[in-house]
Amino acid sequence: MNPKQTISACIAIAAALCVPAARADSPRTARPGTLNYVEGQAYIGTQTLNASSMGTVELARNESLETGAGKAEILLTPGVFVRLGDRSSARMLSSGLTNTELELERGEATVEVADIQWGSELRIVEDGKATELVKTGLYEFDANHDLVRVFNGQAMLEDGDRRIKIKGGRQVDLEGQEPIKARKFDKKTFEQADLYRWTSLRSSYLAEANADAAQSYMASGYSAYPGYDWFMDGWYWDPWFDAFTFIPGDGILFSPFGWGFYSPGFAYAAPFYFGGRHFFHQFGPNYHAWSPGPHYGLPANYGHGVHYGPRLGIAGRGFGYGGGSMHAGGFHGGASSGGGFHGGGFSGGGFHGGGFGGGGLHGGGGGGGGHH
Repeated sequence: MNPKQTISACIAIAAALCVPAARADSPRTARPGTLNYVEGQAYIGTQTLNASSMGTVELARNESLETGAGKAEILLTPGVFVRLGDRSSARMLSSGLTNTELELERGEATVEVADIQWGSELRIVEDGKATELVKTGLYEFDANHDLVRVFNGQAMLEDGDRRIKIKGGRQVDLEGQEPIKARKFDKKTFEQADLYRWTSLRSSYLAEANADAAQSYMASGYSAYPGYDWFMDGWYWDPWFDAFTFIPGDGILFSPFGWGFYSPGFAYAAPFYFGGRHFFHQFGPNYHAWSPGPHYGLPANYGHGVHYGPRLGIAGRGFGYGGGSMHAGGFHGGASSGGGFHGGGFSGGGFHGGGFGGGGLHGGGGGGGGHH
């Protein structure tokens, strides 16, 4: 082998070693209905769900997932998380990417929507009435009390031949006096509820997983299609967090709690960086027992129930766009729209046009971080 061949071979081997083993092949993805997390008692029929079920068990059409003294997280379309509280049951009615429908049979559930694909229909059925989630945001369904709440976002309740708009900060009582109307509720009261707090924690963990996975995909040079940059929204498995996380096709999307979901091309902007070092993460109610290393978010929020995304400036070991800095929807746009800031932008005014790196910052999200 001549010197040039030797050098080329060494470079090829080094490049291969730099690609994480979990991402050397096509990434592992999930479909609507996939169980992403479980703690405590949970079942599908006679099957008991446990840690080994996470990421491997899929809720099929007309199957129900039930919890006892426990909670469970189910993935729907990319960017949509359903979280069941204690003693709850949800049945999958349709798991299509363009027509996704889940029925809450009993108990309570939250739905975190970080992204909704254009042309898709996402519905949650409760008490025989379907609610379509039409905007990114945070939603709560309470079958025990026949209530549908919208913390932020927008939903359309189908009541016979009527469609009732439910905006952020409003709820409807499905068994109330006719005609059904959306009424205001106190968000702060419900932010102290057990399921809301658990949803907030899970949201922060999966944002950490996103920052880890997006940076790894960027380092590996993986492309959804040869000859193109990354642009495919989806669920992607992060073995270091033992969970699927959401990676958007381009730019940054913000969750209702203000956490950022970064595409590989924007992973450099994530609030912390592992520097190529991976370690397994263990989380639980006691934040003192979390795995070592920097965590995504403000330490001042740990242990106080609700976790909101980092504000402007430094967070962990790195820098990034703070969840609180982009109000009324954060960044929105994307490659197809020619870039620019769309939607809320700064203080609701918005910037249109301009672009950022040719692809724009693709986002939206629910409120950009915390209280409004």
